[in-house]
Amino acid sequence: MVDDLRKGLEGVLVAESELSSIDGDEGRLIYRGYRIEDLARGASYEEVLYLLWHGHLPTADELEAFSDALTGERSVSEDVLVTMERLADAGEQPMAALRTAVSMLSASEPETDADPDDLEATLRKGRRITAKIPTALAAFERYRLGEEPVDPDPELGLASNFLFMLTGEKPDDVAAEAFDQALILHADHGLNASTFTSMVIGSTMADIYSAVTGGIGALSGPLHGGANQDVMEVLIEIDESDLDHREWVEQATEEGRRIPGFGHRVYNVKDPRAKILQERSEELAAEGEDKWYNYTTTIEQYLTEEKGLVEKGIAPNVDFYSGSVYYQLGIPIDMYTPIFAMSRAGGWIAHVLEYQEDNRLIRPRARYTGPQDQEFVPLEQR
Repeated sequence: MVDDLRKGLEGVLVAESELSSIDGDEGRLIYRGYRIEDLARGASYEEVLYLLWHGHLPTADELEAFSDALTGERSVSEDVLVTMERLADAGEQPMAALRTAVSMLSASEPETDADPDDLEATLRKGRRITAKIPTALAAFERYRLGEEPVDPDPELGLASNFLFMLTGEKPDDVAAEAFDQALILHADHGLNASTFTSMVIGSTMADIYSAVTGGIGALSGPLHGGANQDVMEVLIEIDESDLDHREWVEQATEEGRRIPGFGHRVYNVKDPRAKILQERSEELAAEGEDKWYNYTTTIEQYLTEEKGLVEKGIAPNVDFYSGSVYYQLGIPIDMYTPIFAMSRAGGWIAHVLEYQEDNRLIRPRARYTGPQDQEFVPLEQR
């Protein structure tokens, strides 16, 4: 019996994976051996999905067939749209609406009766989920605005199409590329809480809809998926303050406030994904409003150079710049975490498929610390 207790399973190896690897000291992230910088700057989100699901980057013909298959699965049933409208009217939170939508998608799944061991069928189901999440999520936001959903455009890629369905306007090249990069950067990141949750569910051979729904539930917690929203709320607070943004961050740190978007469970240096999104934030600022970029760079400079947080292993993470990028793209703040889920669903599916290839039910143990040898007293004598 193993007696070592590792709270939060920190440092415990539970599986082997070929999908992604993180070097927290070097600030290095790879997907199947490819540096995240190369993928973000040279590939599309569809190419990265293909890489995660099939083990290699696609050829032009493979990518075309794969993208066509995804495009053909974008529509959602009328029942899903009706439910999204009802949830929007009821004031439901976007993550809860997304959780409900993904669970509902299984009702129209054409391969419901597929054998759980049929991993090719599971992959096809995962492809349908990935294709439909943007449609359901955009429809929910349109209903919140009192507007009708926008039908998917088969001529647009997944990232561009989502922005189109969300706003009703086709994004320009800078916006489309920035959002596509953001999806790539969030697609996978080792055995984080939501990925592990999906794997645990998958290890029972439950269907992939259950695994993705569980992943969404785990990601909805404020300790996992909500930091980019917190960052943007801080930037808005700065914007509405009477203080200069440099003065604001100085006062906030003197008061002991924690600035969201700094520090990571794995990285001890600047998150490589943050570096890429910082570049995108700068490009978007050049196209429009630059204050959000100025705020973030000032905060980073102050906390790293003046406060020396990097030397303490506390550096900007991906959320620090993704919030302002999304805001510059016109995305509502409470949609940031659902968009995280929209991207990460591809990674959840990949991990479930990989684990099920050599499946073993995930069943850890807990150390019992309760009383021993309690004497039972019948009900009438208590």
